Amino acid sequence: MTLQIYNTMAKAKQDFRPLEEGKIKMYVCGVTVYDDVHMGHARFMVVFDMVSRYLRYRGYHVTQVMNFTDVDDKIIKRANEEGVSALDISRRCIEAFFRDSDALRVKRADIYPKASETISEIIAMTEDIIKAGFGYVTPDGSVYFDVSNVPDYGKLSGNKMEEMLSGARIEVDEIKRSPMDFCLWKAAKPGEISWQSPWGKGRPGWHIECSAMVRKLLGETIDIHGGGNDLIFPHHENEILQSESVTKKPLANYWMHNGMLQVADAKMSKSLRNFFSVKDVLTKYRPEEARFYLLNTHYRGPLIYSEAALDEAAASLKRIHNAYDSLKNYTGKGTHGAEDLVVKAKAGFLTEMDDDLNSRGALSYLFDLAREANRLMDSGELSADGASRIIAFMEEMDSIFDILPEEKKGESKLEDVMTLLIDIRKELRKRKAYDLSDLIRDRLEEAGIKIEDNADGAKWKLI
Repeated sequence: MTLQIYNTMAKAKQDFRPLEEGKIKMYVCGVTVYDDVHMGHARFMVVFDMVSRYLRYRGYHVTQVMNFTDVDDKIIKRANEEGVSALDISRRCIEAFFRDSDALRVKRADIYPKASETISEIIAMTEDIIKAGFGYVTPDGSVYFDVSNVPDYGKLSGNKMEEMLSGARIEVDEIKRSPMDFCLWKAAKPGEISWQSPWGKGRPGWHIECSAMVRKLLGETIDIHGGGNDLIFPHHENEILQSESVTKKPLANYWMHNGMLQVADAKMSKSLRNFFSVKDVLTKYRPEEARFYLLNTHYRGPLIYSEAALDEAAASLKRIHNAYDSLKNYTGKGTHGAEDLVVKAKAGFLTEMDDDLNSRGALSYLFDLAREANRLMDSGELSADGASRIIAFMEEMDSIFDILPEEKKGESKLEDVMTLLIDIRKELRKRKAYDLSDLIRDRLEEAGIKIEDNADGAKWKLI
């Protein structure tokens, strides 16, 4: 099956065809760095981690760029409150971002550009927009994009100009020509971080940084542009205007947007003060549990946040972990090689992932495989090769989802200790010291390790 991606621009699934055979250029809008990363951010981070992993799994060479907005009104406000520079706040929050991103097992993008380090390219693009007849300078030294020159404004979001104008207004002190015009370059205010430009001291508007970064790092047209669906309008709509007014080419061939993480029917956001930080959530849940919770639904749909939902996800994932641990400790001598099970699971996995990266559908095949593996182990039918074959495929799938137990330092030592304890229990049972044998079993279970005795001997698993 051909990989299909839902393209927000086309409002439909489309066959994916890269600009260059075997290579993909992908840009994902990152975060404004003025506070800790919350679970709403975690959703887009894990979703596009899954997207890039799957594209690489399918053999593509992916160049992924994710930006940091490190110059912004909110950052400046926080800096003034703390009596430090805006870039001090940004640096601190970027460090925290990587701490939380790494904790969530998100593979790092190839490039993380910052607005503050792209100023010359932002100024150059703003000049190009003015030369193309789409930008104008105001008396205070700001630069705005003239939306009236764009006949198809709203083509990504589906918003109509008439509807947008009817709900818009210009404040008394605003100097832009139309309520829909947006700022490319903001004239400096006293005490704000600023850079010199042809129009005086100032700083970038929000939308222009992404257009400049894409052009600098990936070129005039890219394969995939991604982000949360709250960015469709105005951010991505305005990115399109900026880039295409200069290049006269599509900014991106495919626009991918994840649904919002919601709390009580509203999106999770810092401005609404209804957010839960990744740092705090990971004190209660394992990274693989958080990832599974975020991936066990289609990326385009909304996802309701609650601890009950995370608890449910953790309980479901435990079934996969238990099967995986049992397979790794399986000592049966059956004859079933599990070839048909793995072939079926892989075919289903690929079909679901090629259908707009349906991670929930793909994960259902992992549960089916785990259930069949448990049945074959319980009956003793599974061969050692069959167990290895299932483990290999589970780990193959996990290269995309990263939800299996993380290998811990000292795990091989635990294996050695458990082998010793099982041998001691075996010797105790030979001597009919069943009370001591059962005591070891019970105490281990209290510590989270279950020993199961069967005709082929004892095996253990983490619970």
